[in-house]
Amino acid sequence: MDRETRMFAESHFRGQRGRLPSRAFSTPDHVDFIEKPDSFSYTDFFKGYLLPNVPCVFSSAFTEGWGSRRHWVTPSGKPDFDYLLQNYGDVVVPVANCGVQEYNSNPKEHMPLRDYISYWKEFIQQDYSSPRGCLYLKDWHLCRDSSAEGVFTLPVYFSSDWLNEYWDYLDVDDYRFIYMGPTGTWSPFHADIFHSFSWSVNICGRKKWLFFPPGQEEALRDCHGGLPYDVTAPTLLDSCQHCSRPLEVTQEAGEMVFVPSGWHHQVHNLEDTISINHNWVNSCNLANMWHFLQQELRAVQQEVSEWKDTMPDWHHHCQVIMKSCSGINLKEFYHFLKVIAERRLLLLEKETGPGEGEDIEGAGLGPQQATFDIGRIAEVLASVVAHPDFQRLDTSVFSPQPKDLLQQLEEVVAATASL
Repeated sequence: MDRETRMFAESHFRGQRGRLPSRAFSTPDHVDFIEKPDSFSYTDFFKGYLLPNVPCVFSSAFTEGWGSRRHWVTPSGKPDFDYLLQNYGDVVVPVANCGVQEYNSNPKEHMPLRDYISYWKEFIQQDYSSPRGCLYLKDWHLCRDSSAEGVFTLPVYFSSDWLNEYWDYLDVDDYRFIYMGPTGTWSPFHADIFHSFSWSVNICGRKKWLFFPPGQEEALRDCHGGLPYDVTAPTLLDSCQHCSRPLEVTQEAGEMVFVPSGWHHQVHNLEDTISINHNWVNSCNLANMWHFLQQELRAVQQEVSEWKDTMPDWHHHCQVIMKSCSGINLKEFYHFLKVIAERRLLLLEKETGPGEGEDIEGAGLGPQQATFDIGRIAEVLASVVAHPDFQRLDTSVFSPQPKDLLQQLEEVVAATASL
C-alpha cells in the first residue's frame, strides 16, 4: 500500500461513519471479470472491490502456475483420483451429506480420503446417484495438516489476512479449506463466518454462485425470522416473487471468485469440482466482524433471557455460549485485536526507514498498510472498550489493559496522520 491508497482508504471510512457495516454504496447489476494479471494491481483491487465490498471474478490466468492445477487434475480436466490417493489417501477428511438438512446446514461425518474417493467413483458410475446420498468433502484443513507448498500461491490481493495471521500465530487452527465433490453437490444459503471476506478458486470443474448483497436476505426471512436453506426451492420462489433476484456467476476451472463481507450466497457444483477456499478478515471488514459479533451476543442473550435474574453469572454464561456457537467471544476478539495491533506496532518500529512499497516478513505489508491497520483497529477497539458487555468482563489479567492499548494506538494514529 502506498500513501495515496492509504489516504483514499481513510477518507472512505470517514465517509462510512454512521452507516451500517458491510453495506455497499450501490448494488451492482453484474459481477466484473478481471482478465489480465499484468494490468490489475493490488491498488486496483483494493479501491475497486475490497473497499466498496463488491464481488469480482479473476480469470484462470491468475492461477495458472499453481501446482494443484497441474497435479490434481487429469489432462481432460477431471479430478486426478490416482494422484490424490497416492498423496493424501490416508488423511481423514470431513464430509457433508447434501441430501440431508440439519437446521440450515448438512450433517457431517469423517472418513479417510480414499473412502470418499471410492464413494465418488461409484457415484459417477451409478449416474450420479447413491443410496448413501450426495456427499460433499467440505472444510478440509489441508494447509493445517500438511504443507501447502506447491499446492497454491496466495494471491497478493488477499495477502492482508488477519484471521489466518492470528491463528498461525497461535498455531492452533486456520481458515484455509479444500472442497471437492461430484456434480450436484452444493452449499446451502449462508454468509461466511464472522462476515469475513472469502476467495475461492476452482482447481477443476465449474460452480454456480448466487449472490445476495447485504440487506437483501432480510426479504427472504420466514415468519420466525429464519433464513432459507435453499433459495432455489420452488416454494420460496413462489412466495417471494417480488424479492430481488440474486447476482448469478458461473465460475470456470482455474477462475477465482472474491466473495465480499456479509454477502449471503449459495453455491452449486455443476461438474465434478475441486476448489481451494480461504476466509479472511482485515482492516477493510473489521467493523463488519465487530458488528456481527454484537449481533451474535444479542441473539444469545435473547435466547436465554428468561434465566437472566435467576442464573448466577448470567453474562459470563452468555459469553461461553457465544464462543460455542460462533467460535469467538468478546474476550477472544480483544485478544485477536491485540495480537494484530502489536504485530503492526512492531512492524512500524522495525521499519521506520524503508520505502513505502517494501514488503515486511513476506506478507506484502509496508509501513503505510501497517499505519492504516492501526487506525482501523483503534476505531473498532474504542467501540469494544465502550461496550457494556465488554466492561463486564474481568480484564484484570489482560496485558496490556484494553484502555492502555487503545491509548497507544491512538497516539500512533495522531503521530502518523501526516506521514
